Amino acid sequence: MKPVLRQQLAEKMAGEITLSDSPGKALKKWRTSFQIAPGVLADHLGVSPSVISDYESGRRKSPGTGVVGKIVDSLLNVDEENGGTYIKKYGKLLFSDYDDEVIYDIHDFATSIPIRELSELIECSLICGELDSQIFGYTVINSTNAILNLSPNEFNRIYGWSTERALIFTDISTGKSPMIAIRVTPFKPPYVILQGIDEEHVSPLVKKLAEKDHITVLCTPLGVQDLVTRLRKTQW
Repeated sequence: MKPVLRQQLAEKMAGEITLSDSPGKALKKWRTSFQIAPGVLADHLGVSPSVISDYESGRRKSPGTGVVGKIVDSLLNVDEENGGTYIKKYGKLLFSDYDDEVIYDIHDFATSIPIRELSELIECSLICGELDSQIFGYTVINSTNAILNLSPNEFNRIYGWSTERALIFTDISTGKSPMIAIRVTPFKPPYVILQGIDEEHVSPLVKKLAEKDHITVLCTPLGVQDLVTRLRKTQW
């Protein structure tokens, strides 16, 4: 990764953590987004894993800017040692414009929210999986346009700044197409929401693919405009 681009990414991460009302949660968001275990991060910082846990849970006083800078550098260093997958992904997002024919709406939360909160807002029904975790954002995607116009690498842009999000696909008939597209890409969302379809019209293949990739699938009967309006009006 180019040094300038890495520096810009580091500044964004450090700024978000430092300015957040819940720095610990923001720190955890970035650590989990980079798929780095607390123990690995602790080793690079030369501290015990309990220190990372205490920061993320709020038991320890929020880290100052100097400590945040060291944490961010460690996250980036670990990722570089592992091939730089997430640095490349998030670095591209710094200079990427979203095609509004593909992505209708994208939002990253300052802190995580329960998936149940979002699913209730847009009147979702559960197709398979569990509603027992938090998400850091959502993306509303036109399924057909995404599949027709995005390369596998470009498809990864729909995850925004965190893969721990709900992907909401519109313009679908049975739900197979977006699940197959997700199957062949390296990043997997914890939640997929199929818009404008009810459970009886969802292909049986959707559940099979979801089980393989450990994805919870929901559906919502709301129209696209109503769905996007509800999401945008909510103070996350």
